[in-house]
Amino acid sequence: MRAIRTLTTAVLAATLAVPALAWAQAAGSADGYPKKAIHIIVPYTAGAINDVLARRVGAKLSEALKQPVIVENRPGGGTAIGTEYVARAAPDGYTLLQIAASHSINPSLVPDLPYDSIKDFSFITLAATSPYVLIVAPALPVKTVADLVAMAKAKPGALSFSSTGNGGTAHMMGELLNSLGGVKTLHIPYKGGAQATTDLVSNQVQFSFSTYTGAQSFIKANRVRPIATTGAKRMSALPDLPTIGETLPGYDAAGWWGYAAPAGTPPAIVAKLNQELVKILQTPEMKETFSAEGVEMLGTTPDAFKQHIQREMGVWGKLVKDANITVN
Repeated sequence: MRAIRTLTTAVLAATLAVPALAWAQAAGSADGYPKKAIHIIVPYTAGAINDVLARRVGAKLSEALKQPVIVENRPGGGTAIGTEYVARAAPDGYTLLQIAASHSINPSLVPDLPYDSIKDFSFITLAATSPYVLIVAPALPVKTVADLVAMAKAKPGALSFSSTGNGGTAHMMGELLNSLGGVKTLHIPYKGGAQATTDLVSNQVQFSFSTYTGAQSFIKANRVRPIATTGAKRMSALPDLPTIGETLPGYDAAGWWGYAAPAGTPPAIVAKLNQELVKILQTPEMKETFSAEGVEMLGTTPDAFKQHIQREMGVWGKLVKDANITVN
């Protein structure tokens, strides 16, 4: 398990704005599109960073395309409800999906998914990526990843970590820590980040993985203690905090978000959406706004995004198999 990686930095850096623009120019014309409102489906509850991203991007896309862009939250089923809704929608470019890392985790964990994570979608662009923050309860006497691993080894099964749900990104980050650290800790799933962090603050669980957006107010108020971040490199918003990989080589995991449409969406429409979204994602305003939240804006070709998802499916599928991870 030493080489578990999400490959969201160096590989993607070579597939940003210029290749995306060239691909869009080669895919044909989308004359007349769009003629009505576009809906972006977010398969999560409102308020989290994925929702904020969708609404910021949606507002800019509306300006660029001169049509309303409506963001709809359709949570449930570990993102399967909203994702299936888009998979079954008309492939006309008017129903889009904002997908996240769970899209590449679900195939290995969720039996009988009502859609195929690759075949049922036309991928548009990988929009952004962000490492998570490993935070611990205030009463837990650990200050580093090494401390946490040592305590977990001394007390197998005694430490627990919270997440936003079975099979989600935070859950898998904890399982990756178990695997690479050679420890056993107990996963406690919640239905959202708020309760997961609240129980951490009250010492009901001992550690958690959170987006920086979700954790920053608790960190600033000293209600939780950050000890590391999950990505391959240090987070720009927390430059003094080490990565988990600095203690456990090979640990590299990050949240990410991107856009897709139903399979069969005309290539010219996919190209137009790709071109406009990449322009939006690469603006100084968007980069600066989300950098403060620990998020790196990207913008790739459709093919690069598809390859990214396929790589991640392989990474998480291997972890699930090797560690015998199941969800109830």
